[in-house]
Amino acid sequence: MFVAIDELLQFYRSPLGRISRRLIQEVMAKMTDGATGHRVVGLGYSAPYLNRVTQGAERVMAFMPARQGAQVWPKEGPSATALVDPLELPLTDSAVDLVIANHLFEYAREPEELMQELWRVTAPGARLLIVVPRRRGLWAQRDNTPFGHGHPFSRNQLHRLLQDHSFTPEIWREALYLPPSNWAPVLKSARLFESLGRFAGPAFAGVMVVRARKEMFPAVTRKRRDRKMVRMPEFAPQPAYPVHSNRN
Repeated sequence: MFVAIDELLQFYRSPLGRISRRLIQEVMAKMTDGATGHRVVGLGYSAPYLNRVTQGAERVMAFMPARQGAQVWPKEGPSATALVDPLELPLTDSAVDLVIANHLFEYAREPEELMQELWRVTAPGARLLIVVPRRRGLWAQRDNTPFGHGHPFSRNQLHRLLQDHSFTPEIWREALYLPPSNWAPVLKSARLFESLGRFAGPAFAGVMVVRARKEMFPAVTRKRRDRKMVRMPEFAPQPAYPVHSNRN
């Protein structure tokens, strides 16, 4: 189940949310080759990360799942936000060059279908930039942040999901080594936690960030989703006037 938009906004306005956003932004910015001239889609709840990562892009769209709710983005200028079904994106084939996915994969009911849809809408050689909670990380064990909800991933699980759907992982990074706490001494030492965590290894990280490249041919043929109509008795067609049978 997706975390509601109100909870996401509340988290990112908190001291812990602001610091976590900054730390993840820094990692993501180092993993991109720049977005100049690119068509970019932020999928899930990626609005806090789009400004820093998408400078110079041709266009940027913020697609947010209907079951999550939406925030108007950007704050200045026309809104680029849309409520969508992540499994049926309102895009033509090969429409975007970069997809930034955050607070998405851990809530996906059908990750294979999601990957096939991402392969459809991305151009040849396009990149995915994905943030997911690390399965054994402390952040995934605590439910006081959005990263503590849904299905966390191990590196092998995410690698297999990407590779099985024609995306080749290129760069792996970790972030959020600090404990998920709003306690002031922890927040003031956030940089120290990150430095020590990178030295100690990924075992203490809260999230994984991966950049993957789209391959030319799909590994899995997408099945057409069948739409099923469920007939409800109260909505069954009825005549406007009662019909009386003629009896002799």
